[in-house]
Amino acid sequence: MGDEGKLYVNEDVVPAYKGMLHMADMILPNQFEAEGLRMLSDVKIDSVEALKSAFTILHAKYFVPHIIVTSLRLPGTPKSLVVVGSTARSDYSPRLFRIDVPAIDCFFSGTGDMFAALTVVRFREAIAAGGLCNTQSWVSGDEVDAVRLPLAKATEKVLASMHAVLVKTKEARDKQLALIEDLSGVKGSEREKVLHLRRTKAAEVQLVRNMRDLREPNVKYFAHALEG
Repeated sequence: MGDEGKLYVNEDVVPAYKGMLHMADMILPNQFEAEGLRMLSDVKIDSVEALKSAFTILHAKYFVPHIIVTSLRLPGTPKSLVVVGSTARSDYSPRLFRIDVPAIDCFFSGTGDMFAALTVVRFREAIAAGGLCNTQSWVSGDEVDAVRLPLAKATEKVLASMHAVLVKTKEARDKQLALIEDLSGVKGSEREKVLHLRRTKAAEVQLVRNMRDLREPNVKYFAHALEG
């Protein structure tokens, strides 16, 4: 629906998204989509307690079993990208885990689609490993704590793949930008447009050449229970 404080859709469309939430087994909103007045939870996520409230609302009000909120910026984590997830208990209370990954100082094209695609595959893999394929909405029993949830294990692998691929994408991007041909003959706004297009193209996520990182992620960042 949007990001960085700005909607990509007309504000009138937001209620339609809310109306479909009860049909979803999993949602993967970014922080902007999950929070705020007139958005999904109507909670401004500016603290850990507010984050917990947002998850409680999304589970209990919309009956969504599995939630991952991406690209979180929480107090005290200026150099980290925080991902928080939860699988609801039988009473729809959250089981919250968080994973902190070092932030990469670069804008990338395609990370949202990459995260969603990898999550579907890794979550299905973790569900099969846990023997939950025939369980409604693949929800673990209440006795399973946050860090042992299939959703947490799946997210660890997803973030391992993504971090490795994005680090290598940035390295390739920097090399490519260093070789950009001289644009001295292009003036003014046209020059800025050309530079923007080249920088955007250079930052497209490089998946094919990094397939090993997708298939065999080296997990370095692990889930831990979210504490206030």
